[in-house]
Amino acid sequence: MNERPTLTLPAPAKLNLFLHVTGRRPDGYHTLESLFVLISHGDSITLSMRDDGAVVRTRGPATVADDDDLAVRAARMLQRHCRAGPGVSIGVDKRLPMGGGLGGGSSDAGTVLLGLNRLWGLGLSRGELMQLALQLGADVPFFVFGQSAFARGIGERLQATTFPTTWFTVITPSIEVSTATIFSAPELTRNSESAKMSVFSEGYGRNDLYPVAAARFPEISRCLDALSRESAGSGARMTGSGACVFAAFASEDAAQQALSRMPSGVTGFVARSLARHPLWLYA
Repeated sequence: MNERPTLTLPAPAKLNLFLHVTGRRPDGYHTLESLFVLISHGDSITLSMRDDGAVVRTRGPATVADDDDLAVRAARMLQRHCRAGPGVSIGVDKRLPMGGGLGGGSSDAGTVLLGLNRLWGLGLSRGELMQLALQLGADVPFFVFGQSAFARGIGERLQATTFPTTWFTVITPSIEVSTATIFSAPELTRNSESAKMSVFSEGYGRNDLYPVAAARFPEISRCLDALSRESAGSGARMTGSGACVFAAFASEDAAQQALSRMPSGVTGFVARSLARHPLWLYA
């Protein structure tokens, strides 16, 4: 019996080095400006070709139904779009926390789109995949775009930017933050000025979502305060809508030392920035 073609692929996390909410559209979506950076830590996706045309999740987060999983939705959408005959079995190995602001589900979807483009031999361009990705969520196109980017609009208008190799300590509070809840908060500031350029100095900006998230989840501010004490001048911040916080360091050793000095019960990881997505050549 021939083994089915299988790919095991990374789905890297992202950090928002800053996140400014600049307005709200009539349809309820918020406009924002953010600097997205990929990092060397994330989930893992296994794709195995099927000959029955089915899209089946063989493993994944227990709290997410198969039909709601962005990885599954990405595969089914791509299959419909290309009228692809083959199916796929999808294994999702989660390393990123749910509701952490690291883009885990969006990255899983991006990796599925890129991986199936290769596995199914579709030959779609990066631009075509990004258009499809937007149907799954505002963050998904970034993971197909695959490099550091200044984002505008709802996060889908991406401009490539250079970013120096940097090490990050990322703290992962044991809470799950709903992005929709944070963005719908009445006290959220929605009128940050638009950046006049796309070259940003170290420490530029802030995360407009932090005050809202921290007020609802004090654990976020506790972790941020602890990290700030060990990384003076590093500009420790929350990423996305929370709950994870991070600080930048010049070396892996400095980042590991900061992590080792966190209070008992505070967990996290160290990762470096990525110039490009590991699957850059898949589109």
